[in-house]
Amino acid sequence: MNNSRSGSNRTLSGSAEDGSDLIDWELRPGGMLVQKRDANANLAANLGPMLKLKVSHGLVSHGISVPAQASFGDLKKLLVQETGLQPQDQKILFRGKEKENGEYLQVAGVKDKAKLILVEDPASRERKLEELRNNERIARACKVVTGIKAEVDKLEEQLSLLEKNVETGSKVPESDFDMLTEMLMRQLLKLDSIEADGEAKIQRKSQVSRVQKFVEALDGLKTRSLTPNPFSSNTVVVTTSWETFDTGVGSLTAPPQTTSFTPTTDWERFD
Repeated sequence: MNNSRSGSNRTLSGSAEDGSDLIDWELRPGGMLVQKRDANANLAANLGPMLKLKVSHGLVSHGISVPAQASFGDLKKLLVQETGLQPQDQKILFRGKEKENGEYLQVAGVKDKAKLILVEDPASRERKLEELRNNERIARACKVVTGIKAEVDKLEEQLSLLEKNVETGSKVPESDFDMLTEMLMRQLLKLDSIEADGEAKIQRKSQVSRVQKFVEALDGLKTRSLTPNPFSSNTVVVTTSWETFDTGVGSLTAPPQTTSFTPTTDWERFD
């Protein structure tokens, strides 16, 4: 007789007295020698006979095969694939009464070819409707944010053009900065007015940060454009012409005006 280990139990192989069949033995804790258990056979025995049931769900009927010793909770798990309803969203009625998950089919009197009714839990239906409405709100909010993003993209192009003009030293009217700032602020107000959740909230936050960044950049460009550059080649230099006299020395005061006297009267001469 050969010895072999299986898990924590010792399994022994031997033969029946007539030598016709081989019998597997296992040594249980405490030294008791028993015939090895067949897990599959035990499972089949526990399942018992199968029941073929007809479960009506609305206008649709589902044929379900289930062990007689199964519970209504087990039946709900089998119905998930057929109906798409999770077990917690199902209510099973038999003979006009709702059955709890822990109740057993056989104990409740469910026989082969019995008919049961499946309905969706009203609370579950309301949750699904609320989820559907919420998803629709999110979709609408995402669409609005996408439209605002397209407008901000256009304003970004104007900002890039102003930045290029400032960098090259071109004269940019102050009104151009003010107008673009106002247009950006309008988009910011639109974003703030959106009630958003989920993905729409994330997109809105991203666009708010983007617009705020553009407004700050625009303020910096405006300051640079309006501040004179002392090293610019366009600076006007004022010079003063100085009057030079014969001495070669410049003077801040004009020379005195000289006049010549020409007699215009005939005078009488006496001896």
